[in-house]
Amino acid sequence: MLKSLLVVGLLGAVCFGREIHPKTWHPLSDQMINFINKINTTWKAGRNFDKSISMSYIRGLLGVNPKSKEYRLAEFVHEEIPDDLPESFDAREKWSHCESIHLIRDQSTCGSCWAFGAAEAISDRICIHSKGKIQVNISAEDLLECCHTCGDGCNGGDTAAAWEYWKENGLVSGGLYGTPDGCKPYSLAPCEHLTKSSLPNCTGSVPTPKCVHLCRKGYGKDYQNDKQFGKTVYSISKNEKQIQTEIFKNGPVEASLF
Repeated sequence: MLKSLLVVGLLGAVCFGREIHPKTWHPLSDQMINFINKINTTWKAGRNFDKSISMSYIRGLLGVNPKSKEYRLAEFVHEEIPDDLPESFDAREKWSHCESIHLIRDQSTCGSCWAFGAAEAISDRICIHSKGKIQVNISAEDLLECCHTCGDGCNGGDTAAAWEYWKENGLVSGGLYGTPDGCKPYSLAPCEHLTKSSLPNCTGSVPTPKCVHLCRKGYGKDYQNDKQFGKTVYSISKNEKQIQTEIFKNGPVEASLF
């Protein structure tokens, strides 16, 4: 259900078998990266942030509320697992007609990954299940601002509550910062997270935008009438085959790593 497996987490300690790293190691150090890769488990560590980036900044991007694991949507179980599940799968190829699947968004220095993951996957699924008849970018801004039951905005939110909000309250359209895409485009400017570009470096944190039930000036459509509602929302078990089947059949999901 729940974009391309959004995984958010901060590595504080890694253990595998009897190997435990020294507590004095910095989570973003080369020592930590080499230690993880030496274990040779199911994933490969790499450098996603410059060594000069502060841990306080990185923590600010970890927008999933730890309490989220205490609340889950009703679980859906696929009774039949397809025999032809591929070794690799790219939703952009299977549903190439869905423009939202190709879109990459920037959350700025706001811990809004919980809202981005939901808004992106919802956008994709609306296109997929309407067979391309409805092409819309759901507004992460609207979810971030107005879902007061989702948590604390830029300081973290609940992924399950985000999907429930879409079902019960609906979400308007809205694309990238500075674009005229939809009712409520993202209001926080993109910044440079890693590589060198013309964008300013990402520093500090930003306050959560205030909830406003209005579309941008000149949009030409009423806020309430722009909303899209979900019919059914559910969770998938932690079983790998169940997750693969869900993505293969129904489209991108949102996931959190605690």
